[in-house]
Amino acid sequence: MGIWVSKFLLVLILVTWVSNTVSSDPDDESCLSKLKESLQDPTNRLRNWTTTNFVNPCNGFTSYLQGGTCNNGRIYKLSLTNLSLGGSISPFLANCTNLQSLDLSSNLITGPIPDDIQLLVNLAVLNLSANRLTGIIPPQLASCAYLNIIDLHNNLLTGSIPQQLGGLVRLSSFDVSNNKLSGPIPASLGNRSGNLPKFNATSFMGNKDVYGYPLPPLKTKGLSVMAIVGIGLGSGFLSLVLSFTAVCIWLRVTEQQAVNAEEGKVSQFMPEY
Repeated sequence: MGIWVSKFLLVLILVTWVSNTVSSDPDDESCLSKLKESLQDPTNRLRNWTTTNFVNPCNGFTSYLQGGTCNNGRIYKLSLTNLSLGGSISPFLANCTNLQSLDLSSNLITGPIPDDIQLLVNLAVLNLSANRLTGIIPPQLASCAYLNIIDLHNNLLTGSIPQQLGGLVRLSSFDVSNNKLSGPIPASLGNRSGNLPKFNATSFMGNKDVYGYPLPPLKTKGLSVMAIVGIGLGSGFLSLVLSFTAVCIWLRVTEQQAVNAEEGKVSQFMPEY
């Protein structure tokens, strides 16, 4: 019996050792190394993002990488917030297929949001706020069915708000405020029905060309409606005054011509002295 116990303990030790030394998923390795290449780190905050740690980034639930969190030997959370990071977001980030939370907020990251993020089918939290991201909001994000939080506020994003995002039934927090977006707010986001969480005006404000509920009614550019009506009425009144003045002058001239003609006829019959 003791021999079997000893063998079992030996096997358990070997399994534990192997699990702690085995390399990570090759997709994770590619994801992390390419992300490091695409980002700029002027303050060297990602000093432990090295080739060695890309090969084996996890020890149980602990990650050897700054901002990383592991689960079953794979990266499932990246939180690289407020690190003065620049550069762009690598499309190879999509290789981290176990990723559930991505927070790159409050940095100086530029460029577009990669369409390939749609491949992160387990993603629940996407926070890219307070950067300098440009381009459109990828409608492909709707493929990430588990998304619970989308925070893209304070960027330079353009284009319209994809109506496809309204199909994310788990979405409970949505913020695209203070960008350069345009067009209507999709009803599937601004006026959600049933038990789906509703988003108020603060989720959309700060985009001067975005309109629709729950934002206040859009004001006419340059001039208010009352100003336009006033100008219209003023123009009409001015036209009326000018027309009336022209008629009066015409009548006065016609009358004067008639008087002169009459006086000419009378003078023909006046005796000369």
